[in-house]
Amino acid sequence: MFDWMAWTTPVTVFFTCIGLMLIGLTVWEIRSPTVMRKGFLPIATTRGDRVFIGLLGAAYINLAFVGLSGKFMQWFGLEQEPSVWISFVLSMLFVVLVLRRG
Repeated sequence: MFDWMAWTTPVTVFFTCIGLMLIGLTVWEIRSPTVMRKGFLPIATTRGDRVFIGLLGAAYINLAFVGLSGKFMQWFGLEQEPSVWISFVLSMLFVVLVLRRG
């Protein structure tokens, strides 16, 4: 069923984190309904809006990292491409930032 995708460990961890985040968000919403608020994002958002915006940003961070990893090798004189775990950590930090301050 999932043969069409390259299920490496980082990809599996990334999608597992997204699934756990959605489950946690659902439980949080049931226990404490969300209210609109305005952070550094230019619109008033709910908790779900911030999760969606954070996940979109995380996807773009990961795609940009994968696309630029060959350039990183040249720019920084690396022997091999940098680990995708770097982009995973950066994207999760971005999601946390948007959730907390967005």
